[in-house]
Amino acid sequence: MTASSSTSKPVIAFAGAVYPGQFGGLCDYLRKENLAETYFFTTPGNCKRNSKDRPHLRAFTPDGDIVGAQGYYYSAKVERSARISRGLHGAIRAFEKERKIDVIVSHALWGAPHMLYGETDAAIVSYIEFPSYRTHGWDPAYPPSPSQRLTDHNSEMVSLYQVIRSDLVICPSHHAKGMIPGALQGKVEVQMEGFDISSWKTIEAAGEAKPFTVGFAARDLSSAKGIDRFMSIANTLVKKDPDIEFVVIGDENASSYGYEKQWVEQRYPGETVSFAEHLRRIHPKAARKVTFAGLLKYDEYEKTLQGIDVFLYPLRHGVANWGLVEILGRGGCVVASNHGYPAEIIQHEVTGYLLPHDERHWVNEVLSLKNDPARRQSYSRNARKMAQQEFSLEVVANRYMRLFGQAMVNRDARLAGASLY
Repeated sequence: MTASSSTSKPVIAFAGAVYPGQFGGLCDYLRKENLAETYFFTTPGNCKRNSKDRPHLRAFTPDGDIVGAQGYYYSAKVERSARISRGLHGAIRAFEKERKIDVIVSHALWGAPHMLYGETDAAIVSYIEFPSYRTHGWDPAYPPSPSQRLTDHNSEMVSLYQVIRSDLVICPSHHAKGMIPGALQGKVEVQMEGFDISSWKTIEAAGEAKPFTVGFAARDLSSAKGIDRFMSIANTLVKKDPDIEFVVIGDENASSYGYEKQWVEQRYPGETVSFAEHLRRIHPKAARKVTFAGLLKYDEYEKTLQGIDVFLYPLRHGVANWGLVEILGRGGCVVASNHGYPAEIIQHEVTGYLLPHDERHWVNEVLSLKNDPARRQSYSRNARKMAQQEFSLEVVANRYMRLFGQAMVNRDARLAGASLY
């Protein structure tokens, strides 16, 4: 691995307008463990709020407002990426006058690197969660409008251009990598982020005095995450076993990877109705039993997790789920969809239980697990062990360092061959 000198650690610059966010923990860990000299480039406001504890933060100022409407609807995401990339370009070039950078790791959207190609000697790594909503998928029951569908083409264009020009691309899952055209997958590697799992409080087995509780936890209560499936399952379970309790954690008004919000607005004109409220209206039995806890502060989130015996993840779409990794890492007993990302990390009947979406199977499995605490404890114990072995920062840090080394090798080969790409 070629670093800034033969004896020094590699200098790695992470970039993203969202902070804390993706790769913040990895950046801190690599620096703390003396594996690399790391910096994180983010917006001035983020730097001001966080620099006291993290002096390695560096500011870049986007070239204009990146929140809200842009100049032209159909190129809004391209324009936002350009504003971010133009600001990042200036900050990186200024930094390089004082310090050579070996690797730049950019979030494809919030740290858009496309104006850095050919402008820096650093190897460029682009982190792409998914290239477009078309490839990510949406529920046909809640389709995009024609204009939303058309503007998505430009989003995909920006992502695929980065695949072509970057020295390496990282996706969080094989499912996400599969959304990139096969002809472009040669430079795409799969690696999920790392987590400080040792700091997570283990979910303890519930005592007999506490009601058996089924939970759902996600940042957004969306069709993609399967909240509608959860409510339908709960509605059926209430009829079969009225003693079961239900808890939903998440923001019912958060933006999501789908188009439910506009569908709800059209169905309930003149009313302020969330997708979750719509589900409460069509599943009245579940509505009376399900506690919607909302978006919780972290200490309250931890406390609420302790009361949940089985977590359901009936996902439809998604490329990775940080919340799912955390539930597994805390020793949660999980029943999840047998397709997409969950099937990559959950070993069926070892670290959890995987099912196709046939509601009868989900209902029967919950009832079976209710009466089998030993099996719940086995899944929980194995899940926590798996997460520690696969997703702890100390494990993934070495994997990322190998990937960053690979990016530098790719960069050197590109420059030696004088390739335009």
